[in-house]
Amino acid sequence: MKTRFVLIQTSHAGNVGAAARAMKVMGFDDLVLVAPRWPNVLRREETIQRASGALDVLENARVVETLDEAIDGVTHLCATAMTPRDFGPPTRAPREHFTALARQEHHVAFLFGSERFGMANEDVYRCHTCLSIPTNPQFGSLNLGAAIQVIAYEWRTALGGFEVQDAVTAPQWAGAEQVAGMLAHWETALADIGFLDPAVPRKLMPRLNQLFNRTQLTQEEIHILRGIAKAMSEAGQGTRR
Repeated sequence: MKTRFVLIQTSHAGNVGAAARAMKVMGFDDLVLVAPRWPNVLRREETIQRASGALDVLENARVVETLDEAIDGVTHLCATAMTPRDFGPPTRAPREHFTALARQEHHVAFLFGSERFGMANEDVYRCHTCLSIPTNPQFGSLNLGAAIQVIAYEWRTALGGFEVQDAVTAPQWAGAEQVAGMLAHWETALADIGFLDPAVPRKLMPRLNQLFNRTQLTQEEIHILRGIAKAMSEAGQGTRR
């Protein structure tokens, strides 16, 4: 589904960069600026710095003079506003609205107003819905970049989202023979330090076997436990000498 983010009369260059970054991390790249305060805003140093590497989004972004140009080809318009209007499109929470919208076929645009005065009423009236991010009623004002990040995340989630990538490699589990070898090593080490009496072993080793089975040891952990057993044996033998 095609998705466009439209920023109307943006006054802070840094927020344009933050918008590009918020879009890129959620997999979106269609950014249009309507009459921004700075005519060269896409090339300003603050914009580039706040984009944090999302330079392709900035390079593909367009600057237009009117909202009509920005929403050309769009079939579903979503305004964003903190304060509900007494007239206009229905106000919905993003998650609520996106659940149904994601099942349809649309070219969607999300409209964000100026940091100073938000969206003009006439622009809101043109939209199919008005999105309101559920925030603290006593302090609901969001920075423009933060608001775009929330909308981009909720929309990406509704579209199916991205899989979470595990930061660590999958563990290599120890086989039964490795656990048995480690336990034999421990049995010798425990005897060396006097903790286990080989003549009267009772059920110490079976209990340790059950303990290690519950922990589901990895191969790396087997190496650690064998190292501990070696150190125990050396300490026990040194004491006897």
